[in-house]
Amino acid sequence: MSEVIMKEVLLPNGETLAYQEREGGDIKVLLVHGNMTSSKHWDLVIENMDDKFKVYAVDLRGFGRSSYHQLIMSIKDFSDDIKLFVDQIGLSNFAIAGWSTGGAVGMQFVADYPGYCNKLILLASASTRGYPLDGKLTENEVPRRLTMHEEIKQDLMRTIPIQTAYDTNDVAMLKLIWNSVIYTHNQPEPDRYEEYVQDMRTQRNLAEVYHALNTFNISHLSNGLVEGNGKVDAIHVPVLVLFGERDMVVIREMTNELIADLGKKAKVVELKNCGHSALVDDLPQLLNAMEQFLDREVQV
Repeated sequence: MSEVIMKEVLLPNGETLAYQEREGGDIKVLLVHGNMTSSKHWDLVIENMDDKFKVYAVDLRGFGRSSYHQLIMSIKDFSDDIKLFVDQIGLSNFAIAGWSTGGAVGMQFVADYPGYCNKLILLASASTRGYPLDGKLTENEVPRRLTMHEEIKQDLMRTIPIQTAYDTNDVAMLKLIWNSVIYTHNQPEPDRYEEYVQDMRTQRNLAEVYHALNTFNISHLSNGLVEGNGKVDAIHVPVLVLFGERDMVVIREMTNELIADLGKKAKVVELKNCGHSALVDDLPQLLNAMEQFLDREVQV
């Protein structure tokens, strides 16, 4: 296996981003993780991707080994960090692969900063219209769309139970959540799964990420909470949309929104018998789809 080195870089905004760098060839790929994860959760891809690829995997602000000095309040906050990050390490002419929330970060980055990325892979990605956050503030309340960060911090359905599991190292609860909606078919091998659970607990921005997803909208339509800003039109690179046929986190309706908003610029591939984590469900199928797309000549 190619050598992988964990590094850190100080950004001009005072945050420090940790990242993994794997030696490889000339095709550069930046992996961007999603919620409740970090670059650690990309390990199977990092370890098994063909050596022709030079691989980077970043810990977003508030995850993994990265700092969390300033609150994240939008997906753009994450993508602006990525801009500072790639400038600091001199990374250009690369592809982004964004998983789940990382897909939204990738779309925002490509739309805001043309000329950096040559391709975009969206794996089980949040919609161009965000990810609605339903919750409740009292036990007897009927679940409803939450609207503000302060409400999300008090949510009894997701935020508080997960944060409590983080704080108390309730491994059984965290595994119950993941086995219910993510590892519904295959599970990681036991030692790796233990590492993943402890990695989840490094997250310090759970409510902020939910708020950022709830208010993200680069489409031309309302997402029920905010109007779209139309930034999807500024994505001018080839896009590969990968979705699991039985994803229980990003439901098909959200993927259909993504496909509709991206239009002809997107190539769409359904990952057979995969859920939200194709890395665990069928790594060879995932790598085959990613590598074929990344290795293809860009049509100008």
